Amino acid sequence: MRAMQIPLDHPLLQRIVDDLAEKGWSRQDGFLPQALTLELAAECRKRAAEGELAPAAVGRGPAQEIREGIRGDHIQWLEEGDAAVCDTYMALMDSLRLAMNRGLFLGLEDFESHFAMYPPGAFYLKHLDRFRDDDRRMVSAVIYLNNAWLPEHGGQLRMYLKDGVEYDVVPTGGSLVVFLSGEVPHEVMPATRERLSLTGWFRRRGNEPF
Repeated sequence: MRAMQIPLDHPLLQRIVDDLAEKGWSRQDGFLPQALTLELAAECRKRAAEGELAPAAVGRGPAQEIREGIRGDHIQWLEEGDAAVCDTYMALMDSLRLAMNRGLFLGLEDFESHFAMYPPGAFYLKHLDRFRDDDRRMVSAVIYLNNAWLPEHGGQLRMYLKDGVEYDVVPTGGSLVVFLSGEVPHEVMPATRERLSLTGWFRRRGNEPF
């Protein structure tokens, strides 16, 4: 699939930028075309079938450990050139990176992302995406790859917003959620069926950890 770029003044990108400036998060249903969503889901399942997805750890560096009582997803990080469909997705996200830099002056330098597969019943407890000793992650981005997902399947992303507001996002295929990594606590609720996503972080140049 040919790599896609979105013009920086596209209304979709501008809505995201405006939302981040106003409230610190944005939800955009139908961000990905259906064909691309299905192809990315197929790539994720293929990698899972080949044993390439591994249980995700919590913490970072030497302190990393697998703790299924905190998170139960299986992941694989994307590498440029591994698959054309993943390169297409990364090109789209780079358009968003440039638009956020232009509109919000965030100084975002790169984007890292991984496939995430949650088996039925798996969850990820409430957390922030920014590490205490590493401030490079600025904006989190989650794209869902689930076909024909219904609210009763569960698996919502629950964001804990200002003034005690809880906001749930149903992980419908093709939808995008972005939020400020250091300011929006969130969790993944358990689902009754397999739940697929691409989770990533736009990063700035930050203070290197000791």
